[in-house]
Amino acid sequence: MMNTYPNVTETKELIKDIVSIPSPSGYTEKVIQFVEQKLNQWQVETKRNNKGGLIATIPGEHDTEHRMLTAHVDTLGAMVKEIKSNGRLRLDLIGGFKYNAIEGEYCEVHTSDGQTYTGTILMHQTSVHVYKNAGDAKRNQENMEVRIDAQAETAEDIRELGIEVGDFVSFDPRVQLTGNGFIKSRHLDDKASVAILLQLIKRLKEENKHLPYTTHFLISNNEEIGYGGNSNITSETVEYLAVDMGAMGDGQSTDEYTVSICVKDASGPYHYGLRQNLTELAKTNEIGYQLDIYPYYGSDASAAIRAGNDIVHGLIGPGIDSSHAYERTHETSLENTEKLLYYYVLSEMVSK
Repeated sequence: MMNTYPNVTETKELIKDIVSIPSPSGYTEKVIQFVEQKLNQWQVETKRNNKGGLIATIPGEHDTEHRMLTAHVDTLGAMVKEIKSNGRLRLDLIGGFKYNAIEGEYCEVHTSDGQTYTGTILMHQTSVHVYKNAGDAKRNQENMEVRIDAQAETAEDIRELGIEVGDFVSFDPRVQLTGNGFIKSRHLDDKASVAILLQLIKRLKEENKHLPYTTHFLISNNEEIGYGGNSNITSETVEYLAVDMGAMGDGQSTDEYTVSICVKDASGPYHYGLRQNLTELAKTNEIGYQLDIYPYYGSDASAAIRAGNDIVHGLIGPGIDSSHAYERTHETSLENTEKLLYYYVLSEMVSK
């Protein structure tokens, strides 16, 4: 008899909580604290690495060979690049996305003294009643700016608020749970996977499951800029599985209803033996899955390989539509991803 999936509503509510905590790469302390408090409630051993990421460990029956699973809690975002003479802010982007993906977006500016100001990201030439080329101007750093919700019309006005170059800018996730099982929000990449890992850990603790191998769960905080999960991998770690979004689009197999098993991305093929093990687990346990290649993608697992770690590496995750923009997935994809992870951490390692 296949174990039933825990409360998927709880998973979606957890995702809603996590995406609502601003955490562009470089500004992740609050969301790491949130995850840390959850794990401490379940009496899971945790520690911070020097980069600010969080590592949770569940001891297993075999301590000479370890597993590591990762998901990243950092997101896309921006920094204040320039305070313009008109009291608007010019941005510098954090992560791989285009300016057109944030046009009209509500945002928050987080100052170094702990204040937060709301604003809107707009084209300088927004008003069609003033600018003839409002629709044709390029969406780029030169033309886009942040309008702060404050009475500020000069650079001096902005600085009096405490806003300076280098302040972080986060984007409103606009998270919404629909009545038919969809969750749509910015930053499902990769906060959906973080919630899934938390639910997995909670389930393992509640069921008092004994893992075959000591297993580490790294909540990385620099994946969007390329190096979140490339360190803090124990010498005993044999298998390293990144849990990150499955990319959807033309020519892709990934959908919003199954777990996506990545066979190759921009870094090259993932470990064939681990991929085969994951596929067999999905088949045996009647888990909906798709195999796929992500052409313009890298993960914490590929970063770990590039850093020289001698590991077996893999990548799975829920299918996410419209990555790095207004993202969406369905609860069945969350369900299938967690199921596969559950059976994976209880399974034997692949043979070398």
